Amino acid sequence: MHPSELRAGALAALSIEQAGSKVTAVHALASAALPLDPALQLTPPPGIPGRPRRPRLVRPGELPRRPVTTPEGRAALLHALAHIEFNAINLALDAIWRFAGLPSSFYEDWLHVADEEASHFTLLEGRLRALGFSYGDFDAHNGLWEMAEKTAGDALARMALVPRTLEARGLDASPAIRAKLAGAGDADSAAVIDVILRDEIGHVAIGNRWFRFLCGERGLDARAADLELATRYAAPRLRGPFNLDARRAAGFDEDELRSLQP
Repeated sequence: MHPSELRAGALAALSIEQAGSKVTAVHALASAALPLDPALQLTPPPGIPGRPRRPRLVRPGELPRRPVTTPEGRAALLHALAHIEFNAINLALDAIWRFAGLPSSFYEDWLHVADEEASHFTLLEGRLRALGFSYGDFDAHNGLWEMAEKTAGDALARMALVPRTLEARGLDASPAIRAKLAGAGDADSAAVIDVILRDEIGHVAIGNRWFRFLCGERGLDARAADLELATRYAAPRLRGPFNLDARRAAGFDEDELRSLQP
């Protein structure tokens, strides 16, 4: 891949099918210091996002539950997390190329996110390989990307419903996932969850910042806009337990945190 402009480079990386090649392309894009044209209008090729033929995508309810007390069960959990990170790479790249006319720092922020998500994928794939498995060995679902498609026409909706809603759920889930892995004696995988949680707090904070920026540009009340968008796009209902410390660190205000409580 030899892009001459950042947003075009993000679209090119998004189109790559093989996971390892996509990770390499993202790291190269993040280190290339390419010129940026926020006004550039890009036409996506068919078939984005590029993704490998495996894993097979199924409905969430079709995914079997496996105990993490077995190597296969731990691998299935790590595979699910790796699939989330693969989708998160694509989501960050999609935000860069798709939404024109925003400040340069918007694109720089999401390139930073894509770069860290690619590193997370590599960490999780390494733990999978240590257990004798690879990305693609288990089925997965496509919920994150489905929300990306639903919000493709509006940067405000994307910020509200992907980083602030779906990815923030990852902040809530991380302590329990870490405890499961540590309880199964997999300290190395638990350490990977620590790295991911640390970085994902920053990613959700970026989503919060740009959601509020866009609300301000449009003269919208952020709380009212969030509720309206969640209803319009049928966002999943949030259920506890909530990682309030992580959400607070990611920029959710106290009113938002109180609204999560029953």
